[in-house]
Amino acid sequence: MKTLTYLFGKPQQAGRLKAQFADFIVKEELGYDLTGEGEFVAVKIRKTDANTLFVGEKLAEFAGISAKNMSYAGLKDRHAITEQWFCLHLAGKETPDFSPFQLEGVEILEVTRHNRKIRVGSLAGNYFELLLRDVQESPELIHRLNQIQAVGFPNYFTEQRFGRDGHNLTQAQRWASGEIKVKDRKKRSFYLSAARSEIFNLVVADRIASDTFKQVIENDIVQLAGSNSWFIAQADELASLNQRLAQGDILLTAPLVGENSLQQTVSEREQKIVSEQQLLLNLMAQERTNATRRPMFCVPTEFEWHFEPEGLRLQFFLPSGSYATALVRELISLDEETA
Repeated sequence: MKTLTYLFGKPQQAGRLKAQFADFIVKEELGYDLTGEGEFVAVKIRKTDANTLFVGEKLAEFAGISAKNMSYAGLKDRHAITEQWFCLHLAGKETPDFSPFQLEGVEILEVTRHNRKIRVGSLAGNYFELLLRDVQESPELIHRLNQIQAVGFPNYFTEQRFGRDGHNLTQAQRWASGEIKVKDRKKRSFYLSAARSEIFNLVVADRIASDTFKQVIENDIVQLAGSNSWFIAQADELASLNQRLAQGDILLTAPLVGENSLQQTVSEREQKIVSEQQLLLNLMAQERTNATRRPMFCVPTEFEWHFEPEGLRLQFFLPSGSYATALVRELISLDEETA
């Protein structure tokens, strides 16, 4: 992974994140009501220092079904306190009594039925409460907080996507070059996601480095805010599009590459960056991965902060797919032992 460009320059302060589990609290928001009936059992849990996949497998085992019939809306940080939903396919079966279920660090909060499978990405987003320890109030930090509240932060993928020390990306590159074969379905998914994320990050970092992140450029692919609709910016529309960008009506996007990505990339600058990753593009074509787009920047909502004796406490909501650690990266440099 290459060092990514900061939107507001490298932070002046250093601090610690996740020094304690309670320093990183995540509460999932599906964005829709569960029906209370149907062939799926939805289980809401609170977990502390627990791996999402491991917890899901144990819930499936308790319910007497294969882990293949367990799903969730999103992976959550292990070294944290998180609340999230798991989905168990139990067609024609009674809802289990989960009161005897015991797993260290896991508390069951709610159990109900639902008529659809809860799939990865099928959530509105997450509420976060973070404590950045050893951080002191300063004009520089206050300015950064105000900037993030006003214009957002780069929507980078962070370590959670790449794995510790970039393991998932390294494995994707080895897979792409033919050094290894990957048969495990979950590993294949993780490695492909890491490869796409790396290219996305490179495009966003280049946009910031070229100081063109506040404007729509001809042949940009822009997204209608609040939707999954994209269109190509035409030269004769740039004036109105830039006004809409300033108003938050449209968003700049970068690619999540897949099959035929180069044919779907119109911007010459973006195409150059993507084409330099031909090995990973070949892997996407081999695996028939669908190309899509993702906003380059993210603006947190319900963003609040205050300073405590221990440091800076943040509260905010991010849409699905955006990383709290990408926001933190624009505020402070993380001490290595807690990064």
